[in-house]
Amino acid sequence: MAQMIRKQIYIEPGQDNSLKKQAKRLGITEAEVIRRAIDRQMGLLIPGIRDLSAWEREKAFIAERMKGKPLTSTRKFRREEAYEERLGRYGR
Repeated sequence: MAQMIRKQIYIEPGQDNSLKKQAKRLGITEAEVIRRAIDRQMGLLIPGIRDLSAWEREKAFIAERMKGKPLTSTRKFRREEAYEERLGRYGR
């Protein structure tokens, strides 16, 4: 078991009841319920980058787009035509 650090906290009576019920339901200690809740919460607060290689590919793609290189495929319509079609469809 990893080294543990003792902490004292204050919780509300309703939280104490919930903690006791959860620990009993899961068959673990109240302290373990609290540790798991901390781990879950920290995962939500600090999501981090899960796939660094995917992020690196995305950054390279963005850098290429920022250089002003043309797209590999060209549009078959003008932007104005798309807006005109949309405005006509919605009666404006």
